[in-house]
Amino acid sequence: MKISLLAGAVCLALASCGQQAEVATSYDIIPNPQQIAVCQDAPFRLDKGTRILYSQADSLLEHNAAFLSEYIAQATGYRLETAPLEAGADVEGAIVLSLNDSIADKEGYVLHVSPGKITIDGRTANGVFYGVQALRKSIPAQAPDNAILLPAATIQDAPRFAYRGMHLDVCRHFFPVEFVKRYIDLLALHNMNVFHWHLTDDQGWRIEIKKYPKLTEVGSMRSRTVIGRNSGEYDNTPHGGYYTQEQAREIVEYARQRYITVIPEVDLPGHMLAALAAYPELGCTGGPYEVCPEWGVFEDVLCIGNDNTLLFLEGVMNEITDIFPSEYIHIGGDEVPRTRWEQCPKCQKRIRDEHLKSDKEHSAEDRLQSYCMKRMADYLAAKGRKVIGWDEILEGDIPADATVMSWRGSAGGIEAAQMGHDVVMVPNNYCYFDYYQSLDTEHEPFAIGGYVPVDHVYSFEPTASLTDEQKKHILGAQANLWTEYIPTTEYAEYMVLPRMAALAEVQWTQPERKDYDDFLARLNHLVRFYQRDGYNYAKHVFPADSTNVGVVR
Repeated sequence: MKISLLAGAVCLALASCGQQAEVATSYDIIPNPQQIAVCQDAPFRLDKGTRILYSQADSLLEHNAAFLSEYIAQATGYRLETAPLEAGADVEGAIVLSLNDSIADKEGYVLHVSPGKITIDGRTANGVFYGVQALRKSIPAQAPDNAILLPAATIQDAPRFAYRGMHLDVCRHFFPVEFVKRYIDLLALHNMNVFHWHLTDDQGWRIEIKKYPKLTEVGSMRSRTVIGRNSGEYDNTPHGGYYTQEQAREIVEYARQRYITVIPEVDLPGHMLAALAAYPELGCTGGPYEVCPEWGVFEDVLCIGNDNTLLFLEGVMNEITDIFPSEYIHIGGDEVPRTRWEQCPKCQKRIRDEHLKSDKEHSAEDRLQSYCMKRMADYLAAKGRKVIGWDEILEGDIPADATVMSWRGSAGGIEAAQMGHDVVMVPNNYCYFDYYQSLDTEHEPFAIGGYVPVDHVYSFEPTASLTDEQKKHILGAQANLWTEYIPTTEYAEYMVLPRMAALAEVQWTQPERKDYDDFLARLNHLVRFYQRDGYNYAKHVFPADSTNVGVVR
């Protein structure tokens, strides 16, 4: 049972003699911690004189202390002093960050609040960071120049899943570096640790590859964009942009400081029209091709019978792995028509040479896709990396150690787990945040279709229909933001918030700790952070804001 923690209690004690006003708060945060125990002791008073101390032995804790000081300053306007913890030092009135090997989970933490001090212990600096997030979200988003009264309590917490992700498609519409960082800040606020960055597609190639400069010189810019859902009418306005390798590394570092791993996606061998426009010799027909101005699935894909195509992919991966240190590289594999391969002499020769056979379930061309995916998986394995692919990679011979990202519902993930493969659950019927949030679509910004409201996201159970042994293969869950119909940063924020909060609780909180009505009550507190920081969020679950439903700034 959840303990009520002064919910909604905000008491201002306007003191004389220039003392700070006091604001009492609670631990009604998102995601809901696994265990909260309050006691009747006096609260801890956080004020301008509070220090943040950190163990000298770990430079990451110094960064965590700096983050906590910044977070408190965002809420109160005053920045707390940070300093290394000296042996035997007086810690009265301080917040102390430390490592503790007795904490089982590497991302777990213990937040202990007593009248005299606050301690945040973690097995690793990652865990301490999540304890920092818990304390940050317990403080009112806006309490200018106030002292904060934090109830005496102990929070023992750790995430349910090790993989807690959000995806962003920057191909259909390009977003600047500043927004990507702002998006990563949202992940940190919601205790997420993976940023899946979709960097290549038919409508634009967004990452600089120095060996193949035409990928960005040609492939990053489309001449026009279709109006509506492939209406046949176009805006005749060029759209494009790309990230230099220096900018990508800057984003990787920005995320790393917040304990977030950036997983890049180079989608292959389909969704490659932007690359084919730059290097038409890599296609089965030789072109001509253009950076695609429409949305959908297209017959022109990479020619896998061409040795130069495989060398091209290896050259791209050489630079991708140099930019991105992540354990996983996402290689796509979704929505690859076989039409061109069926007619291509080079691809048919590859099928014969590699003895790729059809059977009752799969065509020889299905096996050709598997051949391509395995070639890339083996190449990346030699570099110490692992691959993730969309669930279509199950259609043939899946690479032995490939991780499956299940998007066409949960069936692919269930099948992969039953086969012994690791899985990230991203079913479109729960986790596609480009879908509408309301059935009243006439009053919503134009979207791709579908319907995924906040309560439906919250009800998602990533391990449903699996045995206990199979559940071990579910690494976690993420939501995807595809941007065909999302041309602005404000609209992108509107589509992910507050659904991201519901997903955060799916990813972090044990099922028995979940309660939707209680989540909504806590969401009222979290949304104050969205408001303070100027995020554009959907208002459907907030009755008081019903007149603002569908507004996109």
